[in-house]
Amino acid sequence: MSDQEAMNANGAAAGAQPTGAQFTVEKIYVKDVSFEAPKTPQAFAEQGQPQLQMNLNHRVTRVAESTFEVVLGINLTCKLDEERTVYLVEVQQAGLFNLSGFDDQSLDAMLGTHCPTILYPYARQTIGDLIQAGGFAPFLLQPINFDALYAEGLRQRAAQAGQQADGGTDLASSGTGGNA
Repeated sequence: MSDQEAMNANGAAAGAQPTGAQFTVEKIYVKDVSFEAPKTPQAFAEQGQPQLQMNLNHRVTRVAESTFEVVLGINLTCKLDEERTVYLVEVQQAGLFNLSGFDDQSLDAMLGTHCPTILYPYARQTIGDLIQAGGFAPFLLQPINFDALYAEGLRQRAAQAGQQADGGTDLASSGTGGNA
């Protein structure tokens, strides 16, 4: 084999281990799904302004050394008032992701932002399809900024850690350091 043949398309030696962070999507799948329309067929004739309530969560499970299952859970409830539920949709959209070469902070960020961002369009489509298959007007969830949600979660964790470490002292109000 010549030296030229031993080089791959990236110019690296064939068989050499890649360096740096690696991210791949192994599989995307629906883990659980539920649709309920408890007041049908009467719900089709009822009048009123529907109120939608959405709950969003995600969980991460390590399944191998560098493989993680990320599950994005979305619960959507449509009500006409406190007592009249029109429909309830629950979807757990999951994916297997391979992440290697990341430091702990970057790994946490990837699992908390990038993976849910990949899963969300699949969950959004499934929810829209279920609502329409249930006989209701098509509905499409609005995009979600998972970076902003992750940043807010970090801020809340830092505030809680600061309160616990200093016996309730808020680190944000303690100044920026220096000798007085």
